[in-house]
Amino acid sequence: MNHNPRQLRLLHTVQQNQSASVEHLADLLGVTLQTVRRDIQRLSEQGLLVRFHGGARVPGSTVENLEHTQRETLNAEGKRRIAQAVAQAVPHHCSLILNIGTTTEAIARALVHHQGLRVITNNLNVAATLSSNPDCEVIVAGGVVRSRDRGIIGEAAVDFIRQFRVDIALIGISGIESDGTLRDFDLREVKVAQAIIGQSREVWLAADHSKFNRPAMVEVATLAQVDRLFTDAPPPKPFPALLQESEVRCTIAQP
Repeated sequence: MNHNPRQLRLLHTVQQNQSASVEHLADLLGVTLQTVRRDIQRLSEQGLLVRFHGGARVPGSTVENLEHTQRETLNAEGKRRIAQAVAQAVPHHCSLILNIGTTTEAIARALVHHQGLRVITNNLNVAATLSSNPDCEVIVAGGVVRSRDRGIIGEAAVDFIRQFRVDIALIGISGIESDGTLRDFDLREVKVAQAIIGQSREVWLAADHSKFNRPAMVEVATLAQVDRLFTDAPPPKPFPALLQESEVRCTIAQP
């Protein structure tokens, strides 16, 4: 099927970012919202994109995440900005839990010069990064190490996390659906993430713009359980209303 240059650029933009709003695509391409909607409709009929209210995303499985190396490079600049914004907000001399994910790994790199942190994690990549700081105490959860991303999962990790009560949970997520649910792919990972949320005085969610309207099979939590959201672009509709309703403070990490 032949596509015009505009449609090819639209498709490339969505594939690069995993998702995009109609408004963003119209601004980028210099066309009307109606033109973008028609292009999205055509591309979705060909199975190249999936439409959702207000935008489009790449077709993706609800049961399996991308490989860790793919996720590391996906929107790496946005994740770096998010990590810097989180690090600026994290006070020195506090206790944290960081979970599995490439965004939390970026946050660990941004926190490496903080003073007096006590960090609990089920992510060996996070532990390796922060243990290079002699002024940071790192406590690693026990459990099964998932080889593809060095995440620690399983009931032993859940029981371990439940021994602690920390100031802030810094969590990543695979997807945020339009009903306000936070979702992921692996039930064993989700159980640990739920324990982390339950053992934290505040929950800070770090999610780049591609996570909005991205489906995944297992519910982790809802936006109502989050205190702060750090992202790299204004969330599309209906998320601003959901964030306001849930009293979530949103920080947009600008370029």
